[in-house]
Amino acid sequence: MNRRESLKALGLTAISTTVLLDACKPGKEGNVTTPNEEAAAQPGRQQFEVERDKALNAAKFFDEHEMATIAILADIIIPKDEHSGSATDAKVPDFIEFIVKDIPSHQTPMRGGLRWLDLNSFNRFEKPFKDASPAQQISLVDEIAYPGKVKPDMMQGVEFFNRMRDLTASGFYTTEMGVKDLGYVGNKPNRWEGVPLDVLKQYGLEGMV
Repeated sequence: MNRRESLKALGLTAISTTVLLDACKPGKEGNVTTPNEEAAAQPGRQQFEVERDKALNAAKFFDEHEMATIAILADIIIPKDEHSGSATDAKVPDFIEFIVKDIPSHQTPMRGGLRWLDLNSFNRFEKPFKDASPAQQISLVDEIAYPGKVKPDMMQGVEFFNRMRDLTASGFYTTEMGVKDLGYVGNKPNRWEGVPLDVLKQYGLEGMV
């Protein structure tokens, strides 16, 4: 399946990964940044928002095993191609780590889904999902990636993968890399090239140019 093309059709409403991850970077070595200066460096944001993001970035939710699994899944959903890098190249796992702390309702479904994935991988391949071969990983993902074709006993996996896919797409397509992949160039200033020749001919003014 062409995952990248399918994901481009999703409605994306997440905050930019770049904004999320850069918002709380400390000042350069040797410089002291005051709270007011931090807020001033991020127009439109209040100091309590800056402090909250700093606290969220300092906290840790997923462990290393879970983050490794998330990275594999993210790159299965948005792999590297000739146009741009993969989800992990765009730091999507870091985005997901931030989002589950920012929106705690994601925490139980995500952690439960990761455990479900490992349990099914153990039952089939006698190893956790992250240690399975790429072919084994894809074979398991293919069973939960298509809701219309899923078996009844795999519904928990489908719900988890849908959430994972939405978070991955939101994280990727709100980065500079993702926006470029979409081909969106934004607003550009007009370039005046004069009155079109067909209009000049209509009024008999083509010789005036």
